[in-house]
Amino acid sequence: MQMTNGSDSSLSTPGATPPIQQPTPPPPQQWQHQQQHWMTTAAAMQYPGAAAMNMMMMQQQQMMMYPHQYVPYNQGPYHHPHFQYAPYHQQQQHQHKPPHERGSGEDVKTLWVGDLLHWMDETYLHTCFSHTGEVSSVKVIRNKLTCQSEGYGFVEFLTRAAAEEVLQTFSGSVMPNSEQLFRLNWASFSTGEKRAVENGPELSVFVGDLSPDVTDAMLQELFAERYPSVKSAKVVIDSNTGRSKGYGFVRFGDESDRSRALTEMNGALCSNRQMRVGIATPLSLSFST
Repeated sequence: MQMTNGSDSSLSTPGATPPIQQPTPPPPQQWQHQQQHWMTTAAAMQYPGAAAMNMMMMQQQQMMMYPHQYVPYNQGPYHHPHFQYAPYHQQQQHQHKPPHERGSGEDVKTLWVGDLLHWMDETYLHTCFSHTGEVSSVKVIRNKLTCQSEGYGFVEFLTRAAAEEVLQTFSGSVMPNSEQLFRLNWASFSTGEKRAVENGPELSVFVGDLSPDVTDAMLQELFAERYPSVKSAKVVIDSNTGRSKGYGFVRFGDESDRSRALTEMNGALCSNRQMRVGIATPLSLSFST
C-alpha cells in the first residue's frame, strides 16, 4: 500500500502494538550505593559479626571527613613523681586546723630554699609544693632598695613531718620550668647567724653565692680592706653536715660603709665566685612581716 504523504504506513496502521519502553537505569553512584546497601543487609542476616565490622569501618570513614577537635591542656601545680601526696579530704582537714593544733612552736617546720632565679616568686614556690597539702606560708627574701629577689626564700609547712619528707624527696631534683635543682635545707638559725643579724640588723648585709671554701675570716678580711667599720662576718654553716650553706652576713659599725658595700661589693669576687650583696632582713619563721 502506498501513502500519499510519503510516510511509512506501518507507523500509522490502526491496531498496531506500541513499542515497550525500557526503564531508565539509575546513575552509577546511586546504583553502587543501592548495591552496597543490599550486600550489607544480606551479610547482616547471615553474618552479624561481619556486618558490625563493616558498619564500624563506614563510621570511621565518615569521621575522617571532619577535623579533630583538640582540647587545650592546662598544666596544674608541679607534681613530684616520688612524693606521696595526701588525699584531698586529708588536705582539707589540715587547712582547717587551728594554729595551736598544727604542731608545737618549738618544732621546725620551715625549709630554706636557695639558688632561686630572679623570676621565682612566692606563687612559683607555692605551686612547687602545693600538692603536698601542707604548705602554710611562703616567703621570698627581696632587696629593700631594688625589690629584687635575693635568690633564696622560706617555705613553712603545717607539720615537721611534711617538711622533712619534702626535704628528702625534692632535694637535688629539677625545679619545674627551669634547669635549676632544688636546694633545700632546714631554716634554723645557728648561733653565729643570730649574732650577725641581731643587735642592729640594719647595719648588716647579706652575702650570697659564697664558694664552699669561704670562711668567716676570709669574708671579714675582704670587706674590712675597704670598710674600716666592719665588726664581724659570719658564714652560715649547716649544723647537720658541717658545710657552708653558701651565704653569710657582715656587720658594720657605720651606716655609710654599709650603704657603700651594698653597691660596691655586689658582684665582687670572693674566692672564685661573684657575691650577691643585699640588706640583711630579720626573718621570722611565722613570716609575720
